[in-house]
Amino acid sequence: MLRLSHQDWLERAARLRPMTVHHIDGADHAGDGDTFPVVAPRDGSPLADVARAGQREVDLAAAAARRAFDTGAWPRLAPAERGRALIRFADSVEAHREELALTIALEMGKPVTEAYTIELRAVAACFRWYGEIADKLVDEAPQTASDALALVTREPVGVVAAVVPWNFPLTMAAWKVAPALAAGCTVVLKPAEQSPLSALRLGRLAAEAGLPPGVFNVVAGEGPTAGRALGLHPDVDVLAFTGSTAVGRHFLRYAADSNLKRVWLELGGKSPNIVLPDADPLAAAASAAWGVFFNQGEMCTAPSRLLVHSSIADRVTDAVVERARALRVGDPLDPATTMGALVSAEHLVRVRDHITRAHAAGARLRTGGARLERAGHYLEPTVFDRVAPDMALAREEVFGPVLAVLTFDTEDEAIRLANASEYGLAAGVWTTNLSAAHRISRAVRAGTVWVNCYEEGGLNVPFGGVKQSGHGRDKSLHALEKYTDLKTTWIAL
Repeated sequence: MLRLSHQDWLERAARLRPMTVHHIDGADHAGDGDTFPVVAPRDGSPLADVARAGQREVDLAAAAARRAFDTGAWPRLAPAERGRALIRFADSVEAHREELALTIALEMGKPVTEAYTIELRAVAACFRWYGEIADKLVDEAPQTASDALALVTREPVGVVAAVVPWNFPLTMAAWKVAPALAAGCTVVLKPAEQSPLSALRLGRLAAEAGLPPGVFNVVAGEGPTAGRALGLHPDVDVLAFTGSTAVGRHFLRYAADSNLKRVWLELGGKSPNIVLPDADPLAAAASAAWGVFFNQGEMCTAPSRLLVHSSIADRVTDAVVERARALRVGDPLDPATTMGALVSAEHLVRVRDHITRAHAAGARLRTGGARLERAGHYLEPTVFDRVAPDMALAREEVFGPVLAVLTFDTEDEAIRLANASEYGLAAGVWTTNLSAAHRISRAVRAGTVWVNCYEEGGLNVPFGGVKQSGHGRDKSLHALEKYTDLKTTWIAL
């Protein structure tokens, strides 16, 4: 168990020399000297100037991945050997867990203890899981007439571009990179421009773990340049993206305007958390408060709409408010902090605009809503009740620590409210009635429904959305479907 004090982390931060150059074809690559700044959300101080990828750097990374796939060893290795390489990669992540957690806390504002105990544990587990199953997949031999043999083989699709967000910078990367590598693909990863440092370090660790040159490349840059270049690139066969719905639309257009590459999208969410009158109100409130304020509310699955039966609404809301007020907002490097800083000054402005509009629309502020008067991008945990279904706060993704409480009187009304969204990523249901749990879980349009819990699960279950929350699945064996093609071979005997 990690036992470091606030001062310990501050001293480690002062000594940290983050990676600031691309990782292309197994080596560091500084580009043409053009850079962009990365700022620490904890205090607004500069962290590093990072090499900025443009068309040239993306071309180099895509060409390296293309060569590694077309003529390199990786797709042709025995699956067990690829698996062992991924397990070595997982071991390397574990060995550098403290450094990576610190880097994540500095670049995006997450409490360092959460980065260490939750995110880095998930990252290592993901590479290990796909390493362990790499040689356990089976092809098919459908029955035919006696004069023929049919074989259906699953083959790697080629070069995969993974464009990932800043809120879980390495978890989202691992969810895409690990299954793609396990399938035998090669990868170009572009992290968000707010959080490139941890991903660039991951590229170096991959090389140190023995992944061949060109198999895993990392380029840092902005979405409209590096992201767009990957979306349009003819050498990219598949693009996997996690981020906003608006940017997801751009990637679909890029695919249409280039080589019709497959685009897999995991997008926004406005997840409903439904509490029926027979539920344990305190357990539901505790989970609701944790879910919406974890990671500063910067989470696509955050249960940002709390739908509570009117008979217990006051009790549940009061309990959520009490927990919100008990959270300690502060320096991500302080182990006592339970909610860190929002990722940027611009994002803080956007979240506060949602709060202002909710006030103006007539929602009641129960707690929070104010910026902390200190350096950095800090916001109090915020709860509104008396939220009407047509208010922007009930319909738009805030991506911050802001909860909207709505009430209902019947099960049918709860389902209508839950589905009154363009999103369909996740949902929660709280009830002791097994039949009601099944009815509502089936009726709510979402990729994941948690019953009497939230954000639970493992790598063996798929994750993804419906409607404008995207399509395709991360995690589990189903993720491999995004990175493989089925080939039929028919043999006359």
